[in-house]
Amino acid sequence: MPFLKTRIYRGTPRNLAMLASALQRGELVAVPTETVYGLAGNAFSTDACAAIFRAKGRPANDPLIVHIHDLAQLDQLAHRNPAVEKLARAFWPGPLTLVLPKKDTVPDLATSGLPSVAVRMPAHPLFRALLKKCGLPLVAPSANPFGYISPTCAAHVRDGLRGKIRHILNGGDCDIGLESTIVDLRDPRRPKILRPGKIGAAEITRVLRVPVTAAAKKRPAKTARAELAPGMLSKHYSPKTPVVLHARITPALIARIPKNEAVLPLFASKKLRGENIFPLSEKQDLGEAAHNLFAALRALDGPEKTWKKIHAELAPASPASKDRALAAALNDRLTRAAA
Repeated sequence: MPFLKTRIYRGTPRNLAMLASALQRGELVAVPTETVYGLAGNAFSTDACAAIFRAKGRPANDPLIVHIHDLAQLDQLAHRNPAVEKLARAFWPGPLTLVLPKKDTVPDLATSGLPSVAVRMPAHPLFRALLKKCGLPLVAPSANPFGYISPTCAAHVRDGLRGKIRHILNGGDCDIGLESTIVDLRDPRRPKILRPGKIGAAEITRVLRVPVTAAAKKRPAKTARAELAPGMLSKHYSPKTPVVLHARITPALIARIPKNEAVLPLFASKKLRGENIFPLSEKQDLGEAAHNLFAALRALDGPEKTWKKIHAELAPASPASKDRALAAALNDRLTRAAA
């Protein structure tokens, strides 16, 4: 694979027009979303899809999510059902991906040969402007080497894919910091959450008025079978430094952890202090903790490699109702990171 000069662009009208033209020519552009940064390419182009798999080192059995600007583009890609209309009105644009029966316009490579396609309408204004400008639905998995920690700023993308892609659109830090909720909606009578995210089962159930089952069981990291959606492998979002999970990080636990091992409590506390302690939230806020998770893991897994292990605290088993979806999503990412 040739070495490419990687450049970061501001979201000016001129740059958006240039990047839209690049996408129309089949090139790749790393883009900001409200969840994590994605590596975007023309969803109708097998060559563009193949370039994404090569740049990320992604196995062909892990399908891509297609991002759309409006519902007219959805009709080019997938077969709708009444449940789609309800969820689109409630949550799009936003961090919700729907798995639907696909149309033949979508290359088999994008869906790992499956007759279904994962589709999302993102909310980030720069990505939406780019989608509108280029006039194409765009496949856009996370813009990082496969299996590594997802990127939540342009610098993360540059550090992971420098030399493999030409274009990065800088949209600042991602608001949410965790990937979208994925719902299997092929049978609207039996919706299933395949990957938890900010939008939870309770919210989806309220909209659809049918029960939504919990996230599917994790699959082994090495399997030849095609996945129904991204993010379902047991090991994913993983730093190179080993991650150890704890139901609760206490002063007694910290006293037993060597000083060359980093500690990631969810919340800052006067009782949890030390040079190896890095709270995910100073405000005692789970949304802030989720927003900071991937950036914190990357910082502790940096090129200096000073930490032997990373000790991370799981979200509470019984969080406040407003935090249940985020708690499930955060614990899902930590569990896969530590696999």
